[in-house]
Amino acid sequence: MHVLFVEPGFPSNQARFVEALSAVGARVTGIGEAPLTALPASTRERLYGYEQVRTVVHEGAVMEAVKRCQARGWVDRLEATVEAHISPIARVREACGIPGTSVKTAFLCRDKPAMKEALRSAGVPCAKSIGATSGDAVRQFAGDVGLPIIIKPPDGAGAAGVEKVSDLTELDGAIERSGVDRGIPVAVEEFIEGHEGFYDTISIGGRVVHEFISHYYPGVLEAMRTRWISPQIVATNRVDASGYEEVREMAQNVITALEIGTSPTHMEWFSSPKGLRFSEIGCRPPGVGAWDLYCAANDMDLYREWAQAIVHQRPAERPSRRYSAGMIALRPDRDGQIIGVEGLATIYQKYSEWLIDERIPGPGSSTQPVEGGYWANAWMRFKHPDYDTLRAILDDVGQTIQVRAR
Repeated sequence: MHVLFVEPGFPSNQARFVEALSAVGARVTGIGEAPLTALPASTRERLYGYEQVRTVVHEGAVMEAVKRCQARGWVDRLEATVEAHISPIARVREACGIPGTSVKTAFLCRDKPAMKEALRSAGVPCAKSIGATSGDAVRQFAGDVGLPIIIKPPDGAGAAGVEKVSDLTELDGAIERSGVDRGIPVAVEEFIEGHEGFYDTISIGGRVVHEFISHYYPGVLEAMRTRWISPQIVATNRVDASGYEEVREMAQNVITALEIGTSPTHMEWFSSPKGLRFSEIGCRPPGVGAWDLYCAANDMDLYREWAQAIVHQRPAERPSRRYSAGMIALRPDRDGQIIGVEGLATIYQKYSEWLIDERIPGPGSSTQPVEGGYWANAWMRFKHPDYDTLRAILDDVGQTIQVRAR
């Protein structure tokens, strides 16, 4: 099988997808922005071919590259795994007659108002929402649904650009910052109070073959806005617990409704006093290295399982569920330059057996804004056979380690 893979050079974990495709027997042609010589030697040696383009989100440039590949021989698949690449690559894929995620599916997985409308029509419980193109529409929605509401870019990822509006005094300012009255469309949603988690899959022909369930502590919006919090993402090994049956059923309904075929997915959900509510989906792997947690927790190579799905249309491994695994983000106490990290020796002494990996910036490193996300500054990742013990370890890490800056 000949697979064209978009952007093997950036971000750094893209090389693992190339490695996995090569390992399961695919010929891999990379399409990327950097010169071939800029790629690591280990990536270059696994490539059958390479096409450099000025940007991988320029459909015309990518289409020309794909057609050059097709002129030289048969192309079976055109794959992308980065959120910003999914929609443009779907349009190129469809124009060039290559199987894979359709333009319709890519659009519905990217445009939040359209996504929610399609899923509500299929009976999937979602927060009330609209796509708004004016401040008056936002005000009308707030009046109809009541506050708080969430205003977000319709095609954003994570909490980037998202604003929670809790009372009327905040509404006009949020509308102004959103740019909706200047022609920038926004998604507006009912705020759902409750616990937030995510459900990640690899699906083959619309059927889930691998599943992983993770939890946010606290929810993403609070985590991305509050400096003193050391937020956690924790993947459970209790996926067969009865409480997850509803999540699993809802996710399969989402995959069916959005006509997702052979693809990774990343779905977010809320468990609230109003019941389970679907939040959003990406037709791609999750961010912040979540697949690395799943690999460490389950004694498997999930990147290779993705390649197995693409190339051979079947899984090769089963997750062991031996461990739960989680990461904790450690924020500097202020913006500036890091001068030191306190408490590391204590954590190493207590938990080195369960440490997966870490990123601890050294003195003199510039801090990154809290809004930069879970990977922006320091972080540590751990695993443990017992979910509750792992949570206690992560809590202790967050209370013990202090990242000092000036």
